[in-house]
Amino acid sequence: MKKTDIHLHLTFEQHPKTEHMFVSSAEHMLPHLRELSIEKGILMSSGEGNSAVPFGSNDECRQIAEAFPGIYFWMCNLDDVPENIFERLETYKNQGAVGIGELMINRSIDDPMIQEIFAAAETLSLPVLFHMSPEVGYEYGIVDDAGLPLLEESLKKYPNLKFIGHSQPFWHEISGDASGDLSSRMEWGKGEVAPGGRLSYLFDTYPNLYGDLSANSGGCAIMRDETFGLSFLEKYCDRLMFATDMVNVDMEFPLGKWLEEMYQCGKLKEEVYRKIAYQNAESLFGLH
Repeated sequence: MKKTDIHLHLTFEQHPKTEHMFVSSAEHMLPHLRELSIEKGILMSSGEGNSAVPFGSNDECRQIAEAFPGIYFWMCNLDDVPENIFERLETYKNQGAVGIGELMINRSIDDPMIQEIFAAAETLSLPVLFHMSPEVGYEYGIVDDAGLPLLEESLKKYPNLKFIGHSQPFWHEISGDASGDLSSRMEWGKGEVAPGGRLSYLFDTYPNLYGDLSANSGGCAIMRDETFGLSFLEKYCDRLMFATDMVNVDMEFPLGKWLEEMYQCGKLKEEVYRKIAYQNAESLFGLH
């Protein structure tokens, strides 16, 4: 089945490979996307050009989307600068950004800057796809405690803002026995999912919460327990979206093939699969 990938990281020009992780250009990525039945992709931005990440700024993502209309779309991002947040985001929306992502400023969710971003995003109708960190000073991403209490407060405070959860500390909360220590929150889930997970409660309670199924964080959360994963996909099929988090042509995450296998053997309904594969993304972001 065709797919829309809501989480890609690419460059405009192809850079030489290095011994470390390399990033593919948007053009070079196209055959690989076709192999994976991905017809459209949303590019994640690294920020406004002053980020330590050497690729994928707002300008570069916009260039790619303009060069490949109808194939690539882009989200904008912000550097850790608290001034003129609304004006900056409004400019990026006017330039074609379909959302904010992936938001990765390493501040607590209740920090005034993060709250101002959420308020502006709600006013501008820009969905926010966030990366989460378990604590300030640890890697990157907006920060919440175990159980996601600060995310819940923001889901209440900004009911018209679409929050799209991503990364391991978010998907860790799918299981009712999720541990609260830092190392556990950063580990991929294994084995059966215990009932009573915070994510099920949050999805049940807040219709403005969505899920990015990319990478092995979202993928493991769904595939670790087939029975639970399939029921989770069906229950929240209107708010879950296929994604990969790929950065180059050598990458492939297992969730895409797993979804296809579940569909082909009759365990995943066609209606559910279509929504997750592309319909939800196209509706939420207005892709055409």
